[in-house]
Amino acid sequence: MTENEIAAIIVDCSLVIHKGLGPGLLESVYEEVLAYELENRGLQVERQKPIDVEWDGIRLGCGFMADLVINSKVIIELKSVEKIQPVHQKQLQTYLKLTGLRLGLLVNFNERLIKDGIQRIVHGL
Repeated sequence: MTENEIAAIIVDCSLVIHKGLGPGLLESVYEEVLAYELENRGLQVERQKPIDVEWDGIRLGCGFMADLVINSKVIIELKSVEKIQPVHQKQLQTYLKLTGLRLGLLVNFNERLIKDGIQRIVHGL
């Protein structure tokens, strides 16, 4: 399955969840439900996956925690905030660079319309 096929499933699940739960809940609630929905659709989901940082040829341990990594191909960074800030996009771009993955989705469930809360971030795709 390609990154784009995975992303289409993620977007569809996000729409279903937002329609069912609405905005305003904690990020952890959306993470739990999204992981459940994606696993029900046959995808491999890693939650709060620690990602090491390598510097000067040395692996330095956990640099960050990816909210969700799907099929070892797509990172999902979840938010439940009033407004996505440029730092959130830069954060996901850095995650992609450090992992070598090519696609990430920034999903803010706190939007009135979830379509306004989903941003696609690419690195070498």
